[in-house]
Amino acid sequence: MDEFSYDLKIPRDRIAVLIGKNGDVKKNLEEVTHTRIAIDSKEGDVTVSGEDAITLYSTRNVIRAIARGFNPEVAQLLLRHDYVFDVLDVTAYIKNKNHLERVKGRVIGKEGKAREILENLTETHISVYGKTICIVGLGEYVNIARRAIESLLAGSPHAKVYMWLEKQRKDLKRLDFELQFGVKKEE
Repeated sequence: MDEFSYDLKIPRDRIAVLIGKNGDVKKNLEEVTHTRIAIDSKEGDVTVSGEDAITLYSTRNVIRAIARGFNPEVAQLLLRHDYVFDVLDVTAYIKNKNHLERVKGRVIGKEGKAREILENLTETHISVYGKTICIVGLGEYVNIARRAIESLLAGSPHAKVYMWLEKQRKDLKRLDFELQFGVKKEE
C-alpha cells in the first residue's frame, strides 16, 4: 500500500500542546488515526504520514487546529467527517499593523465575551491566534460563524451581527427539524 505524508510548520509555542504531557496527545492521535507523527521541536516542523489519504488529511487538520490555538480535544473533533476547519486571515481586514490588535479585539470582546457569544450562537469553537481567526464546527455552522466574524472585522456593530446570528440559528434549527422528522414546522 502507498504511504502518504504532509509536512507542516507550527509555531514553537504550540509544539508542547501537540506533544502533550508525557507525549500523550501525540500518542493518542497516532493511535486513533493510524498515522505516524514526527516533530522537530527546534524548528517547528511536523511530518505526519500514513496509508489512508483521507484520515491523513483529517489528521493534518487536527495538527493545524492545535497549531492555531485550539486545545487538542476540540481539534480532534476534526476527525469526524461532519466537522470542518476554517481559517480567516485577519490581515485582509486591516489597513496597517497597528489595527491588528483592535480588529482581533472586536471578535474576542471584553474578557472574551464576544467570542463566547459567537461560539454559542453558531455552536462552533473559535480561536484567535496570531494573524488568524480559526473556526471548528459543523460545516453549515462554520459558514455562518465565518460570515459573522467577517462582518465584525469589517466594522459591523456587534448587536446587528448577533441579531443576524439569532435568525440564522433559528432557520437552521427549523431546517434540522424538518429534515429529521420529514415535516414542516409551523411558525
